[in-house]
Amino acid sequence: MSSPEQTSEVARFNVENIGGISETDITVSPGVTILTGKNATNRTSFLQAIMAVMGSDRATLKADSQEGSVRLALGGDTYERTLQRDGKTIKTTGEVYLEDPDVADLFSFLLEDNEARRAIADGDDLRELIMRPVDVEAIEREIDRLDQKKGRIADEISRIESRQRDLPDLETRRNSLRQRIADKRDELAAKEEEIEQHSHDIEESRQNKDEFENTLAELSSTRSDLESVRRRIESQKESIASLKQERTDLTDTLEDLPDEPMGDQQQLEARMERLRTERQRLNTELSDLQSLIQYNEERLETQDSDLAGMLADGTDVDNADSLTDQLLDDDEESVVCWTCGSTVEREQIEETIARLRESRTRKVTQLEETKSELDELKRKQRTLEQKRTEREETKRRIDQLETEIERRNEQLASLKDRRRELTTEVNTLEEEVETFDSGGFDEILSLHKEANQIEFEIDSLESDLEAVTDEIESIEELLADLDGLRVERERVVEELTENRTKIDDIEAEAVEKFNEHMEAILDILAYENLEQIWIERAEQTVRDGRRTIDRTAFELHIVRATENGAAYEDTVDHLSESELEVLGLIFALAGYLVHDLHETVPFMLLDSLEAIDNDRIATLVTYFSEYAKYLVVTLLPEDAQALDDEYTRITSI
Repeated sequence: MSSPEQTSEVARFNVENIGGISETDITVSPGVTILTGKNATNRTSFLQAIMAVMGSDRATLKADSQEGSVRLALGGDTYERTLQRDGKTIKTTGEVYLEDPDVADLFSFLLEDNEARRAIADGDDLRELIMRPVDVEAIEREIDRLDQKKGRIADEISRIESRQRDLPDLETRRNSLRQRIADKRDELAAKEEEIEQHSHDIEESRQNKDEFENTLAELSSTRSDLESVRRRIESQKESIASLKQERTDLTDTLEDLPDEPMGDQQQLEARMERLRTERQRLNTELSDLQSLIQYNEERLETQDSDLAGMLADGTDVDNADSLTDQLLDDDEESVVCWTCGSTVEREQIEETIARLRESRTRKVTQLEETKSELDELKRKQRTLEQKRTEREETKRRIDQLETEIERRNEQLASLKDRRRELTTEVNTLEEEVETFDSGGFDEILSLHKEANQIEFEIDSLESDLEAVTDEIESIEELLADLDGLRVERERVVEELTENRTKIDDIEAEAVEKFNEHMEAILDILAYENLEQIWIERAEQTVRDGRRTIDRTAFELHIVRATENGAAYEDTVDHLSESELEVLGLIFALAGYLVHDLHETVPFMLLDSLEAIDNDRIATLVTYFSEYAKYLVVTLLPEDAQALDDEYTRITSI
């Protein structure tokens, strides 16, 4: 993996009323930017501002503001996001950098509550997290489409090859027909010569002879027309039968397709909109809760005696950060509440923080349930849309068939009328010809009838020859397309293989990248007795509704070594807080690289690294800086000291 392309482009941010920030202008240069300062100095708030203008919904408004905004100028373009309070929800407007920020929320914006970063510690499904940005259903639909296309191409190739096998017989038949036509023409010529010889022997008027021959010619022509009409009638009947069968099949298909009322679709869309609003509300509340919990924990840890003294003396603290219910330390057993100035037991505040954590956990569960329900409704909506489209196309085709059947029935009725007319005309002409039997024409009449029959047979044979020739030419045209169809089939098979292995390839790449970077970082960080950590892909049988399916799972393995060097497998529960943090960050980095965020998301954000010692933090920051164009990290001053002096530092927000 090469480092991201370096650029001279700086990112300029203007932030108003986001998190704890009232207003600030900050420029972030390519490379590593360290936001350093004590707790409650708006470092995390600035990260939220970056996320907001990227498109994330995880940013919060300043507690005492109704509207906030973030403006980003980058690479000659400007992006702006406005947040407005609307009751208990936050509405957002403006043009953001990312069309779909969800994958960046997972693997690029690595704040303390980031889901990918917390996944291993929380025992989440690692495979599900990595695959979440992948539209598996779309891939499966594409596989079905390609499978059907491959089947159609294979059927067409099979049909052409079958027709190709008919070619020798057809060519033999064509040669036979040509020979039979030649023989019949020789027979007709002999018959006409015989008629000519008899004509010289018969004394009759030229007028009677011409009338007789004209009548015979008309009879022959009418019989030919009658036979042609009969063939067209049979062909029309076959076509109508085929069309009716297709109509029946489509009607059966239509009955199996649901007729979704418009009201159901509107209810579905309304439900999805309510869930989107609920998701946004929960994201906002979670962000507020996290900020509140983090701040209160920091206040208890830092023992801010200066502000406690101000509160005890009644000093005005209106200019302090206005997060709701902030707390201050007084001593080891009690603290001073900064909102009212009263002294309360530390235990009471810790219990309050614990209740806030429980509330956050409940809301995380609600958020996951809301997301899951929304995803299910999206799948249902796509299915309904596909069924609706299929139903409309089926109905349209049935209407076309009805029209075509009606048209052909009209043609069939017209042909039947024509057949009746020709049959009557043939009968009339035959009766008229019979009148020539008297007066010495018996033998010549018989010869003419035989000649007429030969001519009729020649016409029939020539029609058969024409049909056979057309069929041969049709097959030859199909054969010209055969190579193209075979090439197309190979292309479709390649696409099928690519789609069928796409999911497997993403899983394999995620595991490979995690294991690769985990091995490298463990070697650099040198945790005591922590020998190896890796992910293994394994097949599991799980329930999917009423059926069981095999699916891939990511199994995490941790190997430690005893003092005497013996290796043994350990569990996540025994990892230190520092080890867990590193593990979560490397898992998030694997997702970042697998989904190519280094090409689409310029910013990677790191926050709340205090659980890791400062030397290892410096190593991690250097390691991560190889993959992100802009790496923005929040650190306490004592942790920032261990980092390279060349890194940009921002100490005031």
